[in-house]
Amino acid sequence: MTDEIQGPRHVVDARSESFPEALKTIPRPPQKLYVIGALESLVPGLAVIGARKATPYGLSCARRFARLAAEKGVLIISGGARGCDSEAHWAALKAESPTVVFLGGGCDVVYPPEHAQLFQRIVDSGGAIVSERSWATPPKPFMFRERNRLIAGLADAVLIVEAGLPSGTFSTADEALDAGKEVLVVPGAITSEASYGSNRLLFQGASPIIDDESFEDALFRSCGVLKRLKGNGDDAPEEDPIVRCVLAQPIDSEALYGLAVEEYGADGARAKLMEVLVEAEARGVIARQGDGRWGPVVRS
Repeated sequence: MTDEIQGPRHVVDARSESFPEALKTIPRPPQKLYVIGALESLVPGLAVIGARKATPYGLSCARRFARLAAEKGVLIISGGARGCDSEAHWAALKAESPTVVFLGGGCDVVYPPEHAQLFQRIVDSGGAIVSERSWATPPKPFMFRERNRLIAGLADAVLIVEAGLPSGTFSTADEALDAGKEVLVVPGAITSEASYGSNRLLFQGASPIIDDESFEDALFRSCGVLKRLKGNGDDAPEEDPIVRCVLAQPIDSEALYGLAVEEYGADGARAKLMEVLVEAEARGVIARQGDGRWGPVVRS
């Protein structure tokens, strides 16, 4: 199946200024990248990956966390596969944020074939379809493991939303760890075979994502200061009511959330709260203390 995806085409040599810096230092860096779409979208972001035969739980987690990250301007990176990968890409598109697909085979061999519409939407929306294989290279099983190092390499962190045992997802986690990237994992029920691999990664030391707040914290830690949520108006100044409370005395996250619900309303209170805290922390006004509470920065 050739010429399925329409859009700008590029062959980017590793010596080119357009070649992503993050991919120059990974193990076995690619010598060329074949790209359909926007070269400027090839920036560090969050990789969201998981099972192809995902449960409704895994699919919903992929959608949820990809959307939260995309709404803050974080690029979503994945492999375009069935299941969790495609859900993450669709979530980014719905958030009107670019997303990048790394394919195992060439970009002109759409795989899986039913994702032709998804891939076209990604290109049309300012994202990109990328491979280290030449345009018409048919995908082979070993190529998917090889491309996983590219997914992990471009990402600042890798989020695994669901993985059984055995799982190809582990190769991406291994590549991320080898590159010094943080691996984030959504826990699953210990009785669910679809979560055996995810829970094993947590046992081995991956960072657990147990709710929106822990995810927001991980994004700030791995991806730096985030863009504001769309449509929230002016920047959060020091005199924001929530920041004023923190400046007055240290306060824990649960109490802050209660204040945020009162101040902003229940709808979107947690996202708005994290946004205000992240911006105030970035400006050096407040900080997370050793006991987990938020408090004023004490200057010497």
